[in-house]
Formats: sequence, structure tokens, C-alpha cells
Amino acid sequence: MTKASARNMFIGASVIVWAVLLVLTYLSHVSFPERTHPEKITAQVAYGKKVWERHACIDCHTLFGEGAYYAPELGNVIERRGEEFVRTVLETAAVQGWGTTRKMPRFDLSREDIDALVEFFKWLGEVDTAGWPPNIEG
Repeated sequence: MTKASARNMFIGASVIVWAVLLVLTYLSHVSFPERTHPEKITAQVAYGKKVWERHACIDCHTLFGEGAYYAPELGNVIERRGEEFVRTVLETAAVQGWGTTRKMPRFDLSREDIDALVEFFKWLGEVDTAGWPPNIEG
């Protein structure tokens, strides 16, 4: 193989890889609205995300596999555990913390904060993650 043919092969392969990357990026961005349902993001869902961020919940929990792995994944917690269980955990954590060995800290969550977090978790549960993370209860 000559220097010129090696250079041409490198340039050609680079162009092909960049083209594939651009097409996949475009297809991903086109599918976001269908997968995330932005029309369902209400003021309460947005406030729930602010509560999540204010209390740095991601320091212990994960959303869609991102975050710390100290506490459970919460991307599909409503589906796995149910709304009443989530409300009970949040209400208990607001007063005394939650858990035994790995304890959730006591947060001063108002009723409005808890309602907003539950709505945020409901919206998260509707996001199409193509089964990621593989988080099945039990």
C-alpha cells in the first residue's frame, strides 16, 4: 500500500464514520419528543425536578442509570413500587428519615414538594428508555 492510498483510505473512512455519527445524532434528536413526551411537563413536574436538584437526590439515587448507586433507581419507581409507597417514603423521610442500614436523610419536604416529586417520578416513568436501565423489582 502506498502513502497516497493509505491517506485516501484514512480520509474516506473518517468521512464515512463522521457521516454515520451525524445521521445517528440527527435520528436521536428527532426521536426525543416521541420518547420524552415534553408536552406532559407541567409546572408541577418542573417544580418536582427543582426539588430533586435542591436536595441533591442524585448524590444517592440514579435516574436512568445516571447518578450514585448508593440508593435505588428512581426512573421507574412508580411502576415498580406504586404511588402510595413513594408518598409514604417521602412523607416519612420528611419527618424522620427513611431506611435502616442505609438511611435516607431527613428532608424538610412540604406537601407541595412531595406532590411535585411524585408527579416528576410519574413523568420519568413515561419516558421511553428502551428498557434501560434493566431495573426490575424483586
